[in-house]
Amino acid sequence: MSPSSAESGRRVLLAVTGGIAAFKGVLLLRELQRAGYDVTVLATQSALHFVGEATWHALSRKPVGKDLWEPGLGGGELHVELARDADAMVIYPATTRVVGSLAAGITDDLVTLTASCMRGPVLVCPAMHTAMAEWAPHAEAKRALRAGGTAVLEPVSGVLASGEVGFGRLPEPAAALHALTQLLTPQDLAGRSVLVSAGPTREHADPVRFLSNPSTGRMGFAVAAAASLRGASVTLVAGPVSLATPPGVTRVDVVSAAEMHEALSAGFPSTDLLVMTAAVADFRPASPAEHKTRKGESGETPSISLERTTDILSTLAAQATGQVLVGFAMETRDLAGSARRKLESKGLHMVVANHLRTEGAGFGTDTNVVTLVTAESTEDLPLMSKGHLAHRILDRTLPLLSEA
Repeated sequence: MSPSSAESGRRVLLAVTGGIAAFKGVLLLRELQRAGYDVTVLATQSALHFVGEATWHALSRKPVGKDLWEPGLGGGELHVELARDADAMVIYPATTRVVGSLAAGITDDLVTLTASCMRGPVLVCPAMHTAMAEWAPHAEAKRALRAGGTAVLEPVSGVLASGEVGFGRLPEPAAALHALTQLLTPQDLAGRSVLVSAGPTREHADPVRFLSNPSTGRMGFAVAAAASLRGASVTLVAGPVSLATPPGVTRVDVVSAAEMHEALSAGFPSTDLLVMTAAVADFRPASPAEHKTRKGESGETPSISLERTTDILSTLAAQATGQVLVGFAMETRDLAGSARRKLESKGLHMVVANHLRTEGAGFGTDTNVVTLVTAESTEDLPLMSKGHLAHRILDRTLPLLSEA
């Protein structure tokens, strides 16, 4: 299955055990559903003391698995049926008892018994007080789980239920969703380094005014997230945008084209793939004012003299030593022709040409319509989400990477 459709229709068991962090399981359930997963909830009896069965049933729209002795819907054993029909299982949160039981092969409730039958990946997300998280038998149990092929998402440091600050806090739902999706996604970029630029740049005319564009950075962030899911080491150089950093991605924030050039130049020599989605300013004020230009001080309308910014992609292409280079183009006319000229003049491997005036494409949308242009072909893609498109772009870079 293509990574671009990894979530759609996949069946996931969300197992919740009896920690105070059980309420976060509700948030993860919603995240999984939004991502397209078909979710069935399992809960230990202890977990139901924190979040009741009615809540899980209402949100999942399915019966909640809770009783070890409950018969399966197909007339067989429930734990066997659940594991057989699921693509993956996530235990969120996992208590000390559950982690220890799984490591020792003790299956005394529906959650642990079902986990023992799983053939797809199992992700365990421990959460507990620091003293328990640092307990030597617990650390040994996590090592045993990993050695047996079970994935473990480590807790993080933060405010605990006790009010103390320490290690043991349950990772946020976004981190668990990323880890689970990564387990279900082919790791075809493992060992690769990917450098992505995203968002606009700002070129200041004075301390409060600047030249920019409407880019939100969504396309670049989607590419970074997709590459990380597929196992790449990803660095994202982002202009001024209001987006959360994708899990597993190293982010460098910049403002101007000069700052973006500097950041990309620093990471470029060690990268395998550069995806330049950023809408970098072509011009900047030649002499920015030190102070705000006030209206009416001179009685005349001020003019701004512009100068060209550095063509980042051309500059990096000239320094390339085997990197695969993907550029983006956005035009209001002659899109395919402009994209091919950009491909050839800058020495790129592929250009993603944005259909700016097509409904559902361009700046500020969650979808896009593009044409992929390489030296050998031109491929028009239909309207799709930017997340889906990110995977399609990466699919096309795989043979380029193998040839580089």
